[in-house]
This record gives sequence, C-alpha cells and structure tokens, in this order.
Amino acid sequence: MDVVFWKELADHFSSRRFMILLIIIVLTGLWAAYSAGQTIRQDAENMPTEYVFLLLLTSQSGALFPLATFLGFLGPLVGITLGFDAVSGEYARGTLSRVLSQPIYRDSLINGKFLAGLATVAVFWASILILVIGLGISLLGFLPNAEELWRMLTFTLIGIIYVGFWLALAMLFSILFQRTVTAALGALTVWLFLAIFVWMVAKVASGIIVPEPSTPEQQVQQANIETMISRFSPSTLYSETVHILLNPIARAFGPVLQEQLAGILPTPLALSQSLLLIFPHIATLFALVAVCFGISYIRFLRAEIRA
Repeated sequence: MDVVFWKELADHFSSRRFMILLIIIVLTGLWAAYSAGQTIRQDAENMPTEYVFLLLLTSQSGALFPLATFLGFLGPLVGITLGFDAVSGEYARGTLSRVLSQPIYRDSLINGKFLAGLATVAVFWASILILVIGLGISLLGFLPNAEELWRMLTFTLIGIIYVGFWLALAMLFSILFQRTVTAALGALTVWLFLAIFVWMVAKVASGIIVPEPSTPEQQVQQANIETMISRFSPSTLYSETVHILLNPIARAFGPVLQEQLAGILPTPLALSQSLLLIFPHIATLFALVAVCFGISYIRFLRAEIRA
C-alpha cells in the first residue's frame, strides 16, 4: 500500500487537470479573502473586535461568495477530479490486471488510491488556509488568536471529510461503471442534484406540508421542515457546520422564535460548545465517507479484472 500511495500521490500532483482546477480555486478563493480583508479594513469601526480572522472566511464582499461557501460549492469538484478515473482509468489503459499480477493485493491497491486522494485533498485545503492566514496578517496587521486558529484547524478537518465523501463517491462510480466518461458524468450528476435540486425539493415539500404560513410559529415550522429535507445533501451538512463553527455567536441552525432567545446573552460560544452543536453533522459526514468507501472496497474486491 505504501508503494501505491506514493505513486498515486505523485500522479495527482503531476496531473494537468488537477493543477488547472487547483489554480482556479486557489486564485478565486484568495481574491474572495482579499476582498473581505479590504472590506474589514475600510469598515473597521463597525467590525467586532474578536474573531476578525474568521470574517475572512465568512464575510461577503460585493458579488463574491464568502470563501467558506465558495470552497463548499467547488470543493467537491476536487474530490470528483481525483476519484472518477481511479479504477476506470486502469481498466481503460489495460493496466489493472498487470498491476495486480505483481505482489500487490487488491485491498492495498484500493486503500492506497483512496488515501493518496485524501492526502492530496488535505494538502489542497491546508494550503488555502495557510495562504488566507498569511494574507490576513498582511492586510489586518496582527496575528490570529488561539481560538481562531483552532476553529480554522477544525474547519480544515471538516473540509477534508466533506471533500473525502465526494472522492469516495467518485471512486465508487469508477468501480461500478468501469468507463471514465460514465463515472465522471455520474459523479457530477449526483453533485449537481445534491447541491442544487435538493434545495428546490425541500422548498416545494415544505410549502405543501405548511401552506401559506400566517403566524411566526408556522413560518418556523415551514423553515424547519425545509432544513430537515435539505440535510439529505452533504452540502447542507457542510454549510450548517461551517456556519456554527466560524460564527461563534451562532447558537442554532435555523430560525428560532423570539421567545426562545429570551434571557440568552449574545456572547460568543466556546469552541467546545460549538463542537457539541455540530458533532451530529460531522459524524454524519464521516459515516457517509465510510459507507461510500466501504461499498467501493467490497465491490472492487469482488470485481472481474481480467482483460
């Protein structure tokens, strides 16, 4: 597995399509962080004195999305790019039977490919975070505190798990279809459906269950139904997790009644409290990764590999 891991890792970082996608995402993400930093500097009087570095990831400047939202939307493309031809490419080139004729077990091959893709995602996400921190220091003129660094580190781990799901899903399609184009189209179709169309389905379903809400209670009920349905998408789980983690003042995932906020001081939550709120989301994302890769693992061990 060690040999497969390093070979696949070298292939990923020498792949032209991955480097092109990486450059596009990094440059656009840095521009979003730079615009947010300029906005913070220009409106420093109205900005909070705590957790300023987190605003580089969450604040919106002009028509640009916040950096965390941008990574949540385009991050899956990195996982799909790394995984859609992990096995189907070997089938197309006729090299899979040659590789497995060597003293390399099937489980070592699939494990090495997945871990190499996950390591590439980790380097990609951590590099963006380090660049944002360096850019923030140069723009704001001071260092992030320990709380901000821990929240950013947790954000990186969540991002790796989130993109790891799309990597595992793309590898699953690569094993099931054995054709590179079909595997890529299948993974992209699932991504578009879970990222866009699930929101539409949730909106329509909540409108049917609670039609024309007239009271605040009914409006909150409709919003909660819409949120519950949209949580079938990993993109929703990621966005809600990031919202709580990078906004320490946030205490709920959806709208709440004014009566529920009575007596609560608007003070930031500690990192441990924020992690308690988002733990079910993180566990669900991790479980999705485990299920997708587990199916891929079993399917590959039973697949026919002879030419």
